[in-house]
Amino acid sequence: MADVLVLNAGYEPLHRVSVRHAIHMLVRGVAVVEESVGERTFGPYPLPRVLRLVRYVAMKWRYRRDQAPSCTKAGVRARDGRCAYCGGPADTVDHVVPRSRGGDSSWLNLVAACGACNGRKADRTPAEAGMVLRLTPHVPALGWLGAA
Repeated sequence: MADVLVLNAGYEPLHRVSVRHAIHMLVRGVAVVEESVGERTFGPYPLPRVLRLVRYVAMKWRYRRDQAPSCTKAGVRARDGRCAYCGGPADTVDHVVPRSRGGDSSWLNLVAACGACNGRKADRTPAEAGMVLRLTPHVPALGWLGAA
C-alpha cells in the first residue's frame, strides 16, 4: 500500500499521504477511516485506503483569483501542445533564455520542446542557435486545465 487518499469533511479529495502519516492522523483523532484494505489492521486501526477529515479544512489556495496557476512542466507541455521550434511531439520543456544566462523557470520563459530541438538549442538563445519560436510563451488563464 503506497499511499492513502485523504478526503475533506465534505468528501472532496484533498491529497495523498503515506500510510505512516495516515496512522498518525488516526491516532491524533483528526481523521476517520472511510475505506480500509480488507481485514488488515495496524494495531487497533484498520489499514486505511481512504481517510476523511473530522473537521472541514478551507482550501483558500484553490480559490485564489489574483494569481497565475503554478508553472509546471506538464502545464507547459499542455499549454503548447507541440514543440515550439519544429512543431513535432513535445516530450520536454526548454528555457527560452537559458538558466545559465539568468533565465527563470516561469510561464514566460518556458516552452514545450522535443528532445532533438532542446539538445540542438542547448544553452543558447533561439537567435544564437538559428531557431525560430513558433509560438509566444504566455501565462494561461487561472481556470485553465482545472488549475483553480
